[in-house]
Amino acid sequence: MARTVNIIGAGPGGLAIAMLLANAGLRVRVIERLTVPGGRTSTITAPGGYRFDLGPTFFLYPRVLEEIFSACGYDLRREVEMVRLDPQYRLMFGAGGELLATPDIARMEAEVSRLSPADSGSFTRFMEATRTKFSRFAPFLEQPFQSWLDLANPDLLKLVPLLKPWKSLDAELGSFFSDERVRLAFTFQSKYLGMSPFRCPSLFSILSFLEYEHGVYHPIGGCGAVSTAMARIAEEMGVEIHYGEQVESLRFAGRAVAAVRTANHEYEADATVVNADFARTMTRLVPDGLRRRWSDRKLAASRFSCSTFMLYLGIEGRYDIPHHTIYLSENYRGNLADIETRHRLSADPSMYLQNACVTDPGLAPAGHSTLYLLIPVTHRHPNVDWSREAAGFREVALDQLRRIGIDGVRERIRYERMITPDDWEQGYEIHRGATFNLSHDLRQMLHMRPHNRFEDLERTYLVGGGTHPGSGLPVIYSSARITADLLLEDLGVAGNRQGRGTTRPGQRTGEPAAV
Repeated sequence: MARTVNIIGAGPGGLAIAMLLANAGLRVRVIERLTVPGGRTSTITAPGGYRFDLGPTFFLYPRVLEEIFSACGYDLRREVEMVRLDPQYRLMFGAGGELLATPDIARMEAEVSRLSPADSGSFTRFMEATRTKFSRFAPFLEQPFQSWLDLANPDLLKLVPLLKPWKSLDAELGSFFSDERVRLAFTFQSKYLGMSPFRCPSLFSILSFLEYEHGVYHPIGGCGAVSTAMARIAEEMGVEIHYGEQVESLRFAGRAVAAVRTANHEYEADATVVNADFARTMTRLVPDGLRRRWSDRKLAASRFSCSTFMLYLGIEGRYDIPHHTIYLSENYRGNLADIETRHRLSADPSMYLQNACVTDPGLAPAGHSTLYLLIPVTHRHPNVDWSREAAGFREVALDQLRRIGIDGVRERIRYERMITPDDWEQGYEIHRGATFNLSHDLRQMLHMRPHNRFEDLERTYLVGGGTHPGSGLPVIYSSARITADLLLEDLGVAGNRQGRGTTRPGQRTGEPAAV
């Protein structure tokens, strides 16, 4: 009889590992609190025919997920239509000027030179240097770091001068670009990790590199459409997905998780994978006495990412602006300090706006469109009482739209939904409302992050942004491959580094693997 694995959460990491484990012949059961797949990468279906991504809207570096699909006998591009965006996004600087980011090298050089003549030619130098960094470091993002001994790999130690762990991301970009606005164009991506570029390790210059080298994509239907496709394929492969069931408790056998319990069921398994928010799961489901390394005290002392204030707006009519627009506050450093250290709301916050219907008109009824507005804010903190602040901050957010050329939006709103850090914690089970999980500073990376084979419990594994390699869809999918390898090894199930292979002999791409 096939070994059984429970997966808590049908987020992107949970769905990816479900596919990989089912492909290896295991019986896989996913328990999901929501009624739809995807977790934060799901779709909001609103009255009136509007659809929004709940969380991620950028689909980057599809290679990892393409390999997972291929290993399971499917073709990602056949299952989900994707459009590569050009321009990728528009950047507008509160300090003056704008930049239309494009993957075309010559046009991007011209954009940079127009904004800062002193930085002419620097984009090409940045791409060449970072291409080398990524190619040499990428293999280490695809293997586990279970202890400090994994850092002793001679090949990794040779990369220290290249990775420059002592430098911040902003300092690294300063070796290429003199204009602070241009540096921001290649460092704001640290927000994908919930971090300031002035604190984020220089390693993460690979984030902006990936955008230009491999593209920024929009999956038709939104990123939630990718999750929907993964859930469908997982079920075709024999995975059981139990929607609308919250895990209420765990049954332990010593230090091992023997079963998960919902309101009406108890599900036993040989192994358990946690795809739910790490800190929230630990504090809610695992007694402190069972957690040696990640105790309540350790979690309380850990550093968490920022949160986000969200508005999802169904709009009558259309706005002629790019698919993605990022506005960077005039006092960008002050805005970051408000988020990370002062824990207060800024009068002129940076923001991100998605105007997806210019690419994907089916997300709204005819003659209408959707606007997705995100403002990075402090995670939950006593300084900000969202029950008092939310209404006023909504007005600040709508006023900010004028800075990117959108006027009269209030009169055109036909649907609206707001999400605050309180909602992320209480409605979506995210610890402190920190939407990007634990911060990614050097003391919470690699072996210092919660391990894929979870060190505090037996027969328990982690997948998602709270474990190695970290947050962001490409690395979350990578975490699924790493964790699948470890779990299959521990169960003694043959597996060829899950998601890195090709189809099985006689198996055609587009057909599920025989389980």
